[in-house]
Amino acid sequence: MSLHLFDSSTCMDSQRLTPRLMRWFFGLRMLVISLFLCGSILFQIRGDSGAQWIVLRYLYLLVAVSYLQAMVSLVLVKYVGPLRWLAQSQVVWDLVFATFLIYLTGGIASIFSSFYILVILTSVLLLSRRDVILVASAAAILYGSLINFQYYRQLPQLLGVVFPTDVGGAETLYTLFINIVAFLVVGILGGILVGRLLHSEDVRQQITIDYEELERLNRAILENLTSGLVIVDRQLRIRSLNAAAQEMLGGCFNELYNATISRFFPDQMFVQEGQFQVVSRGEGWLVDRHDCRRPIGYNTSILTDPDRQVDGLLVTFQDLTDLKEMEERLKRSDRLAAVGQLAAGLAHEIRNPLASISGSVQLLKENIALGEEDRSLMNIVVKEADRLNGLLREFLLFARPSPPEKQWFRAEEFVSELANLCSADKRFNNIDIQRHCSPDDELLGDRGQLRQALWNLLINAAEAMPDGGRLIFDFLPNPPRLVVSDTGPGIPEYLRQKIYDPFFTTKDHGTGLGLATVHNIVEAHGGTLELQGSQQGGASFVVCLPVDEADVHADRASC
Repeated sequence: MSLHLFDSSTCMDSQRLTPRLMRWFFGLRMLVISLFLCGSILFQIRGDSGAQWIVLRYLYLLVAVSYLQAMVSLVLVKYVGPLRWLAQSQVVWDLVFATFLIYLTGGIASIFSSFYILVILTSVLLLSRRDVILVASAAAILYGSLINFQYYRQLPQLLGVVFPTDVGGAETLYTLFINIVAFLVVGILGGILVGRLLHSEDVRQQITIDYEELERLNRAILENLTSGLVIVDRQLRIRSLNAAAQEMLGGCFNELYNATISRFFPDQMFVQEGQFQVVSRGEGWLVDRHDCRRPIGYNTSILTDPDRQVDGLLVTFQDLTDLKEMEERLKRSDRLAAVGQLAAGLAHEIRNPLASISGSVQLLKENIALGEEDRSLMNIVVKEADRLNGLLREFLLFARPSPPEKQWFRAEEFVSELANLCSADKRFNNIDIQRHCSPDDELLGDRGQLRQALWNLLINAAEAMPDGGRLIFDFLPNPPRLVVSDTGPGIPEYLRQKIYDPFFTTKDHGTGLGLATVHNIVEAHGGTLELQGSQQGGASFVVCLPVDEADVHADRASC
């Protein structure tokens, strides 16, 4: 054993001594002492010595003192801080107890000399390696002194205690040699055992700490993963899952445990021909406990036991809802960019001949020789040319929107202006317009572009209610949002992904550029346009406008 281990044993021994261990030690110690004392008493009762009853009194006294000492030690365990000195004192007491027991039962003729070995073994369990060697040496010294004093007849005798008188020198030397060698061998071997025990304990604690840290790290990783992890057995029943999986599946661990994974992944085949299927970068649908569907991406891996036998399947999955929406927005942006380039090219090619046609027809209308029928046809040509020119204007606005010139303006004036425009338009005659806006609210943005965007939303709401209804126009300041809600039929779910596409319209005379233009204007402001269900039963468009801190400070400084 190394010196390092020898020197550190005392510290590690202190860590081993706990109140629970000491209580167990005192309990077993009382049991062993009781057995030895009972044996001693029986030995004296069956002996032939006439003074045996006097010896029995000494043994009874030793029993009483031993039990009293044990009870005091049990009380001290509760109130004493460091337990090492208490253990040492108990071992010292046991050495004294063994010496008196051997003295009372005949000295060299006593059959209880092996009690010293029990004391040494006790020290192995409680004390350090150095202390074990000291205990073994003390046992050898005490026993050797007792036998030597007895041999040379220098040992004082208590009343009633009888020692054998016919003990020869060879027998005494043999007894001393056998017992002292036994004490020292047990002490040395016990010290080695203590060293190895402490080393093993140190290694075990280190391994335990490593496993605890690994388990804590593993638990932290699993709980903080945004991906769902589910472990299923051969019957595809859920055996374990992390917090993200519980959230996406819509339940807690107790509700989801032992459930069949096919209930939540109805379109995925995890087992085929009795074998788990390993999937990499698969896509499908997840149906939670509330029957809500969401797109997911998933992977599967086979789990094996230590014998390399298939033990289960690990399913990892991620919610792709935001990714799919982003993908749709990118596709829409690509389509809008392509249409914008087409519109810009066509507008320049069409507007010039269109202006020539319109101007020529207006000149022809001034001819007084024209009949009413010809004049009516020319009016139709001019009207359709103006309509086509307006369509081209929308094309150009959609294709080449000018960057917004943001400034602060009062939201109440902005809302009132749009409400007045609605009052002057016959399309809003049968519609009850309600508006909500605080007088102190302010809005940051391009007033002209936002007016055009909100006007398009208001017109769509009015045209969705040809027989009348209620239209609500709100401004919510935190965060800044403009909300247009109606009581019309709403927009079906299957059309919601197409309403921002250019030229897509459900109206007989619509151009399909209204919502596409609104979407472009809102995106140019750095905001978002969301379609939500209205509490009134129709559709609700929410224009979210973020506040740019740099723009805020610049505009505030210029005011």
